Amino acid sequence: MTSAINHQVQKIEISGIRKFFNRINHIEGIISLTIGQPDFETPQHIKDAAIQAINQNFTSYTHNAGFIELRQAISSFMNQKYHLTYDPTSEIIVTNGASQAIDTALRTILTDGDEVILPSPVYPGYAPIILQCGATPIYIDTTTTQFKLTAAHVKSAVTDKTKAIILPYPSNPTGVSLDKNELQEIADIANTHDLIVIADEIYSELMYDRPHVSIGTMAKERTIIINGLSKSHAMTGWRIGVLMAPEWLAKECIKVHQYNVSCASSISQKAALAAFSDGMNDAVPMREEYRKRRALTGDYLRTLGFTTIEPDGAFYFLARIPSDLSSFDFSVQLAERAKVGVIPGTAFDPHGEGYIRVSYACSQESIHEAFSRMQTFLKK
Repeated sequence: MTSAINHQVQKIEISGIRKFFNRINHIEGIISLTIGQPDFETPQHIKDAAIQAINQNFTSYTHNAGFIELRQAISSFMNQKYHLTYDPTSEIIVTNGASQAIDTALRTILTDGDEVILPSPVYPGYAPIILQCGATPIYIDTTTTQFKLTAAHVKSAVTDKTKAIILPYPSNPTGVSLDKNELQEIADIANTHDLIVIADEIYSELMYDRPHVSIGTMAKERTIIINGLSKSHAMTGWRIGVLMAPEWLAKECIKVHQYNVSCASSISQKAALAAFSDGMNDAVPMREEYRKRRALTGDYLRTLGFTTIEPDGAFYFLARIPSDLSSFDFSVQLAERAKVGVIPGTAFDPHGEGYIRVSYACSQESIHEAFSRMQTFLKK
């Protein structure tokens, strides 16, 4: 019966992050430094807005792109925060999480034989969609460039089949981001070779030492920006993402979005309106706590012999392990013997071998205890 399955689907697998999380999650008493989910509660004013929407029976379909007041709030938020200018009537689409926005963007632009440039190690949510579109992900090893995709990388990888570049910054799994000059150099190459840029900026509100800069301010006419509320407002389960693109692209994306999901949840959209309007600075206290956890986690990792690159944003370290074990074996033994869960770097493609991803989206108490256990494990 396998002949009944789309051959592109047969090529893909369940995310390595989820597979490993599911493998170790049954271990009693384990401290998990695995999943990238904020440990904060959704702000109360956002929850109140959703409750009010339910009580007022705001429970029908909305415009495919999201109801207009929400798109206007998103436009204002992105302009104030990142100097991005998108028309709420024609250039903004509200999606079911950033993941659906990524899916919509890739399905809109890719055809059989296209190539998409990706920095590696990279979040595993892009390649499966690329493959389902009949296209090919082209992984660029960034382990020798501070986990940064450079203009030189892009220039050397471009072929006559290259359709797009994905810029997932701040990065999952590395936390690294690109500065204005680095982005401009990539934008110049995209212009020269007529490439689409997909900028996944879901962690944009979690930048620690400098403001986030969007390539959408440099190459708007060829850029699709992905954002959302999961990380910035602790709203992973609400499933609200945002796709922003110039009108010539957005009018094609809305077709894919419409036939996929019709529209995002009406209740979640009302909650999102509160987040994007009254919750302009909801991420600030979370970011300050993550900053403390970043320092704590980095100190522990370096003290125990891990090689690290300081994250610019998000809430991850991708750390090289002080061991000859493979990333997978190290992570399994750490979970089974020390009851500490991390993600093996190979979950982020083969260039992650030798690394583990450590999430500090957990309490400082959990971090202290996890590294105490890890220290004992390493001594043995």
